[in-house]
Amino acid sequence: MNAPERSAAFLLDEDIGEVKITYAADTKVSNAGTFTFNKEDHTIANLLRMQLLRDPNVRFVGYMHPHPLIHRIDLRIQTTSSTVAPVEVLSAAIEDLANETDHLTTQVTEAIANWRKDNEGGVMGM
Repeated sequence: MNAPERSAAFLLDEDIGEVKITYAADTKVSNAGTFTFNKEDHTIANLLRMQLLRDPNVRFVGYMHPHPLIHRIDLRIQTTSSTVAPVEVLSAAIEDLANETDHLTTQVTEAIANWRKDNEGGVMGM
């Protein structure tokens, strides 16, 4: 079959030294840079983009997925001042997303526990 291996979409190739994230600072703008995420797609890129746009220190953020068969995302970030680095705002965005995920997990666990407590007699009261 003439199809790439499914695992090639999400497993890093350690034999060639593939890394998950690389950063390249912009040579023309001091407060901008591009992060390359290997083995990722629109799911994580759009999540990061939306979280970064909430940050008042971010002037611009956008991402590019070069081709559907290339499992790479290029995320470009420009901050509002040269005192705040793109690495700092990305790190803060990832931490905020982790906190939101933890909060969501807690809320779902509590809702399931409450539902089970309310429905101890079985489904439909039987």
